[in-house]
Amino acid sequence: MKKRLFQLFICSIFLANCTAPKSETRITEDFNADWKFHLGELPNAQQADFDDSQWRTLRLPHDWSIEEGYQQENTAASTGFVPDGIGWYRKNFRLEESDKEKNVRILFDGIYNNSKVWINGQLLGERPNGYISFGYDLSPHLKFGEENVIAVYVDRTAYVDARWYTGSGIYRKVQLIKTNPLHLAQWGVQITTPEVSATEATVAVRSKLMNGNATDIQNVEVQYEILDADGNAVANAKGVASEQIFSENTKLQITNPKLWSIENPHLYQLSAKVIANGEIVDEKMETFGIRSFNFDSNTGFSLNGKNMKIKGVNLHHDAGAVGAAVSKAIWEYRVDQLKSIGVNAIRFAHNPHAKELLEVCDEKGILVMSEAFDEWDRPKGKNLAYIGDNAAPKDVSRAYPEKFNEWAERDLKDLILRDFNHPSVFMWSIGNEIEWTFPEYPKTYADVNGQQEPYKYEPAYDPVPLKAALDKNTGGNDTLLMIAQQLTNWVKEMDTTRPVTCGSVHPSVGMASGYGKTVDVLGFNYRAVEYDGAHQQYPDLKILGSENWGAYSEWKNCAERDFVAGIFLWTGFAYLGEAGPWPRKGLNISLFDYAGFKTPRGHFYETLWQEEPKVYMVTTPASESEFSYDATKGWAFDMQYSAPPVWKNLRLWEWYKVNEKWDYADQESIIVQTYTNCEEAELFLNGESLGKQILSDFQDDHIIKWAVPYQAGELKIVGYNEGKEVDSYALNTPKAFAKITLSTNKTTLTADGYDAAMVTAKLEDANGNIIHDYDQAITFTVEGEGKNIAVDNGWENNVQSHFSDRIVPHQGKAMVVVQAAKQKGTVKVVAQSGGVEAVLEISVK
Repeated sequence: MKKRLFQLFICSIFLANCTAPKSETRITEDFNADWKFHLGELPNAQQADFDDSQWRTLRLPHDWSIEEGYQQENTAASTGFVPDGIGWYRKNFRLEESDKEKNVRILFDGIYNNSKVWINGQLLGERPNGYISFGYDLSPHLKFGEENVIAVYVDRTAYVDARWYTGSGIYRKVQLIKTNPLHLAQWGVQITTPEVSATEATVAVRSKLMNGNATDIQNVEVQYEILDADGNAVANAKGVASEQIFSENTKLQITNPKLWSIENPHLYQLSAKVIANGEIVDEKMETFGIRSFNFDSNTGFSLNGKNMKIKGVNLHHDAGAVGAAVSKAIWEYRVDQLKSIGVNAIRFAHNPHAKELLEVCDEKGILVMSEAFDEWDRPKGKNLAYIGDNAAPKDVSRAYPEKFNEWAERDLKDLILRDFNHPSVFMWSIGNEIEWTFPEYPKTYADVNGQQEPYKYEPAYDPVPLKAALDKNTGGNDTLLMIAQQLTNWVKEMDTTRPVTCGSVHPSVGMASGYGKTVDVLGFNYRAVEYDGAHQQYPDLKILGSENWGAYSEWKNCAERDFVAGIFLWTGFAYLGEAGPWPRKGLNISLFDYAGFKTPRGHFYETLWQEEPKVYMVTTPASESEFSYDATKGWAFDMQYSAPPVWKNLRLWEWYKVNEKWDYADQESIIVQTYTNCEEAELFLNGESLGKQILSDFQDDHIIKWAVPYQAGELKIVGYNEGKEVDSYALNTPKAFAKITLSTNKTTLTADGYDAAMVTAKLEDANGNIIHDYDQAITFTVEGEGKNIAVDNGWENNVQSHFSDRIVPHQGKAMVVVQAAKQKGTVKVVAQSGGVEAVLEISVK
């Protein structure tokens, strides 16, 4: 009874405080509109009275590299054949006298790179890392009732400063945040779920305050309230406030919690109210999820007590046609595409990604490995003309390693602070393939194992000879180990609830040196051949495939070993950069191409990662196929290597050379590959059966194959389980081009100026068969309450401008990205080609 009375007393205090006189507390403004931009160096452009009247006005996010387009001169294969430069941004804004007593802060989600920011001519600071989010306090330098000028300088003159496309400029969102001088710090609320069960969950919250006035911190408290998805309060508590450092945990209990999971990503809202002298002076809403997870050295990974395999992909931060300036709507589309084929995790390769992508992963149930660095204090080689040449001169490839020792701690900790409350984030990665930049590691591997190719050869795992060889090569001074330990320590200072990992290319040497033991889970990059040796030598080691080829063998090696937690394929979507020679602007070695069209590899992995019965097929002339057939020997499998100057072993990343069509010379010998998760498949040509085959007979590559003399008409594959037909798929020889079919991932858009729809155009004959070899341009016209922000055809050799209304289709398809206006109404999309027209309408509400 006493306990119940006490609870009622606490609730009455809480309700009284909630109804206390409330002034305007926290205001977060979209600060993306009406920026002025100039590409090129200018003296004194940071000064408040600088004349920018001739500059271009635009809305952020903005990526000038993709906007300038693909070029051969003064560009590089590593970064996608786009130009660099120096960019200036300026914005005028007014604050009223009523804002005088507020703290005003600007928050940049990302500027690539080497940025400097001024307010009214006063330098606020600089940030070399182009992927990190950061903010500045504007209050000491503001004017009220008159114009303020913020200026941003971006130095991206090193155009080969990464191994992939980076983008240039203020390519992520900007916000202006107004608060009481006493307020919750930037990223100043942290939520964990230390105890989770089906019947009850403990939510632990701690907060940090900033105090810009003389308020006595002793008279301040923070009130927490948790709301479910329907807005119902499910828990509340009072916490002690702390200034500059995080307070002790305040614990709240939730009965019968709805857990965040892959299948049901339930989310809660936490309201944190700062109460000073009985008045609410600040309030911050944080989204979080309740979940528990665990890595085990024998059983792999479990989420909420349920064992599961991580079916992951690596993902770079660009989105093809829009470069690095990616809206939440585009990320929603891309994550939906990945989920449709069974993907449940993303590794952010190899840098912090946008806040919007994390929000999408929270909302859609995708696990995230958040990675901080691709390089530490030593740079990796960058490619100038083609992948693997490592020929970029130093003056155009200067990059973050020069700043690492000065900025690594702050950048790493800011990443963790920003992303702490996202339930999707389940690992922090401190680095990717770092051993390549410490030559003592590959040399030690060679000294002990000989000149064997690491990805083909199972190395020695005995730590004694490995450690002896490493000590000889390093002179006993292993700087890689020291940096790794320091980075892990910094992570643990910020977060002990998530494991630390890395992507290792020499795990045998790393375990002997201690590098592999500095992290909680060791990621193996293209080293599936080492799983067994590592597990046998180090039975307590938690193993994850952190970067894997998209071959069947990579999944098979994981699926057959309970102790391997999962894999991350390279890659989920085609990405810009790390390619060449011109015009190969990027690598389409992915499950989806640049436009989001599913690739043959995507169809194949769908048969592995989804339970729904599926059959799909592709074709290749026998003269070009990697498969050949000998009636006396059965199927033979022969890998082909790409011709120079491409890496000879790039074929390990690339998929088979296949076509998604049935259109060849009469009687030409065609190899038909069938991807399926059905027990059997039967092939029909113009209604005549060419026989059934059993999937289990193709255990090496999980692909059923036929050799078929080409005949025009219909090629159909039928899948069977327990003798019953469960799925079918057909390819038909197309006739003359007759129609354009338009489709969209969204039939309704929100009138917010950001929402977007991906509108696909397919070039077809009268029967709806795609014409793969159609090469006449499509013209898109977008009218009404929306606009065309980019066009694409998904092809890695497409180097035309994306900011156009015309595009030549690839394999019979093209796409236009349509962005909503801020007014309700209708968007009308018209596609025209060769005298044929199609119309699609999208509602804007």
